[in-house]
Amino acid sequence: MELDGKVPSGPVQDKWDKYKIDGLKLVNPANKRKYKAIVVGTGLAGASAAASLGELGYNVEAFCYQESPRRAHSIGAQGGINAAKNYQNDGDSIYRLFYDTIKGGDFRAREANVYRLAQLSTAIIDLCVAQGIPFTREYGGLLANRSFGGTQVSRTFYSRGQTGQQLLLGAYQAMMAQVQAGRVTVRGRREMVDLVLVDGEAKGVIMRNLRTGELESYAADAVILASGGYSTVFNLSTNAVGSNVGAAMRAYRKGAYFSNPCYTQIHPTCIPFSGSHQSKLTLMSESLRNDGRVWVPRQKGDTRHPSQIPEQERDYYLERKYPSFGNLSPRDISSRAAKEVCDEGRGVGDTGYAVYLDFEDAFNRLGSEIMDERYGNLFEIYQQITGEDVHEQMRMRIYPAPHYTMGGLWVDYNLQSNVPGLFVLGEANFSDHGANRLGASALMQGLADGYFIIPYTIGNYFARTNPGQVDTDRSEFAQCREEVERRNKELMAIQGNKTAHELRIELGDVMLDNVGMSRSRESLQTALKEIARVRDEFWNNLKVPGTDKALNQELEQAWRLAESLDFAEVMAHDALNREESCGCHFRVEYQTEDGEALRNDREYAYVSAWEFKGVGREPVMHKEPLEFEEVSPSTRSYK
Repeated sequence: MELDGKVPSGPVQDKWDKYKIDGLKLVNPANKRKYKAIVVGTGLAGASAAASLGELGYNVEAFCYQESPRRAHSIGAQGGINAAKNYQNDGDSIYRLFYDTIKGGDFRAREANVYRLAQLSTAIIDLCVAQGIPFTREYGGLLANRSFGGTQVSRTFYSRGQTGQQLLLGAYQAMMAQVQAGRVTVRGRREMVDLVLVDGEAKGVIMRNLRTGELESYAADAVILASGGYSTVFNLSTNAVGSNVGAAMRAYRKGAYFSNPCYTQIHPTCIPFSGSHQSKLTLMSESLRNDGRVWVPRQKGDTRHPSQIPEQERDYYLERKYPSFGNLSPRDISSRAAKEVCDEGRGVGDTGYAVYLDFEDAFNRLGSEIMDERYGNLFEIYQQITGEDVHEQMRMRIYPAPHYTMGGLWVDYNLQSNVPGLFVLGEANFSDHGANRLGASALMQGLADGYFIIPYTIGNYFARTNPGQVDTDRSEFAQCREEVERRNKELMAIQGNKTAHELRIELGDVMLDNVGMSRSRESLQTALKEIARVRDEFWNNLKVPGTDKALNQELEQAWRLAESLDFAEVMAHDALNREESCGCHFRVEYQTEDGEALRNDREYAYVSAWEFKGVGREPVMHKEPLEFEEVSPSTRSYK
């Protein structure tokens, strides 16, 4: 079955503006008060959507599993947010940002969505400045910019190394203004455990109150999922352990298609693994590569202190392999290059799986004061975790780690899934980044979806439906609650010997070893067998103490792991099916003579969309063909 992305006709530069006038119906202000939307997740995408819809006059009920929306994982973003403002007068434009994003995603994204994202980027900065976001500024007062991987211009706006936190506070304040106005209600410590469909359309959710264990039903005229990505399926990602794919998988179980799950970004600049005590790894912003040079010793087994290794005995391998982009090569390429030199035995540190990110040249050129202005809090984080002072060492040790996920629930141009009434925003959808996300584009997408796109497209859906037709007294809500209660009791009744935490680590290791930076047919087939083994142990040897009627974090971990097991299987199937290398999906069987990704546009220029067919049963893949009218797919070279 081929999917229809509902992309408007006409030149890509005009699609969004023309569509807003000719293709979208409006709801008049008086009628907006009659409609209600549920928003699941209050990170950048969810909070901005709740704020925008509340400002328009809709009623919104927003949910987060943290105690406060300010704890959403968007605060973890450090480096910045892209926008085609061309403040540096260095040749940037909306079209160049569009082109860089399409090329950076290895020609596996929908052109219309990407151009719209680039087009909206400038308005995002204007809005955030109006909110009072403390972007770093030049001496004369203009907003400062820096570069990120995969580009040759400076278009990234930033607030030191805290950009995600500052943008989230802006969205949070906008949302809380609507709470004060009575149009938005925020409910914390709730986790979505099921999606309720009425006559095939999304009309509500079942939430578990994480304080009391109670199941709660909520009805609305539409549901918006903004629940983030799935990189915690790997052990030791940069994401908080609580970040999970649960909400998306519950929608997947109800018929929503999951697209491109094999596209998972391995971030090249993270603090390396140091021991089994760790539950996650820490991101070091890619912005550090503006002034840091990546290198390893030229000789295997060289254990000298880096200051004792002379320049001629260092291999600045990114500068050597990719002279045009050098240390600002895209994330997928930079990560694989780091793994390659470490696999050769030239890695540094106790484990041998780290490389140096060296700032000696930058400190000498710019001085400590300017370096601290740019990266000071990142240096502090590194010192707190490793005990090493970058000012003294002049360098960090870094290594790639699972970070961002480009796949997600399938959505059309309206950000609506194949389930009517279910809209998906931010990292939870697949729509904008193709096979590899450029640095500083995640915050851009989340805010574009929430502030500027969903207010139009959900209005178009509401204009075609009658408000208030569903309440929680309907039988569909009772059926969903009964199914959740039955599943919880099944988990509680196993009474085995292994905790969900232990089994989660087993699954995460399987995924990292076999479906990580490099994949092969053999490793993916191994992964599918191992996932089945872990699932079998989960359902036969899981230990969940306590009760399902009260606070029980072990039970929470158990149901999240159940969803992760099913997701891991879909991810492995998707990677096995895609017999090519593109972006972050690197199949070792498909590479050029010099080790670069070998794409197959003739057979794989499509979006995969997987349909759930039952636990343990192979999902069915549908396709949305990708059409390139504006940019012709070409060999992706950064040399």
